[in-house]
Amino acid sequence: MSTEAVVVDVVRTPVGRGKPGGMLSGVHPVDLAAGVLQQILERNGLESGQIDDVLLGCVSQVGDQSMNIARQAVLAAGFDERVPATTIDRQCGSSQQAVHFAAAGIMAGESDIVVVGGVESMSRVPLGSSATGGSPMSPRLRARYPEGLVNQGVSAELIARRWGFDRDRLDAFAAESHRRAAQAWADGFFDRTVVAVPEAPDARVDETVRAGTTAEKLAGLPASFRTDALAERFPELDWRITPGNSSPLTDGASAALMMSADRAEQLGLRPRARLRAFDVVGDDPLMMLTGPIPATRRVLERAGLEISDIDAYEVNEAFASVPLAWAAELGADPDRLNPRGGAIALGHALGSSGTRLLGTLLDHLDETGGTLGLQTMCEGGGMANALIVERLA
Repeated sequence: MSTEAVVVDVVRTPVGRGKPGGMLSGVHPVDLAAGVLQQILERNGLESGQIDDVLLGCVSQVGDQSMNIARQAVLAAGFDERVPATTIDRQCGSSQQAVHFAAAGIMAGESDIVVVGGVESMSRVPLGSSATGGSPMSPRLRARYPEGLVNQGVSAELIARRWGFDRDRLDAFAAESHRRAAQAWADGFFDRTVVAVPEAPDARVDETVRAGTTAEKLAGLPASFRTDALAERFPELDWRITPGNSSPLTDGASAALMMSADRAEQLGLRPRARLRAFDVVGDDPLMMLTGPIPATRRVLERAGLEISDIDAYEVNEAFASVPLAWAAELGADPDRLNPRGGAIALGHALGSSGTRLLGTLLDHLDETGGTLGLQTMCEGGGMANALIVERLA
């Protein structure tokens, strides 16, 4: 007999641009993560010794993010030294995978209270840093994929081509992401979840949101991923993916408090949602970013639901072509898709994005009175996580 896993609270930092001079670039990622861990305890009246485990996502686990950054963050946050922690790399879905692992442990009776989340400082540890001095393309891997795999931008181009999304469609989606995110900030929507960063007192809102963005302005940006070699390999592509219809490099951290429903009742804490179903899949590593499509189908099947039963969907906007292809394949309502904007506007601090999306999803369900939410993330290497949450009144 399994125990029900619930989400009690979610917090995140504002998101800073992931480059030197970005508003969070002066903050060590250990301290970014430590800050949200402290906030989770303080907001819920918990002592750190009550936490069974801390699971944090982080993609580039080198330099400032090395040596099990989750454990370093626990210590920096002043937690009891007996609280364990581990760092997860499921690429962009790392902190969503932390949610899945925590839920599985709670449902199995292994844990009662788990703090999950993630962190990424892309200004201090640039994307790809973990591959410095080597390559994951081993002889056996090259034997299976002799032409080699590609970066995610090329995969986004292949998706745009397969589903027929022209440049105008991609840029219009990106502009709408900014419009929705800017409106959400103007409405105070993020006030419940976004917490201050003591080391960066001027960091109050997401640095990446641009209220005046239009498709016409985005149309002037050049393609990001075309090279002569790639153009020769993929002559069918006309190179539509740009900085404007992609998620920006960003810095940020997020955390969520999860526990068994029984433990929440004992502590007098009101759960915000319970996990109805969750799943993870592998998919074509060349297309790479199509994984949310089969992941969603599987998680809906697990929950005994149809896409029309879901009140809101958070589909990570790594690139505009990803949620557009997902919506086309699932027959999803575009008004329910990333209704508060997505990563194109709000940023994609890789390891932290999963729990950031969770917070946005729960806040939206609370504000609109919705019941069911679905979250899914495309991930490097051709994988995807998906989960369904049920809001608890």
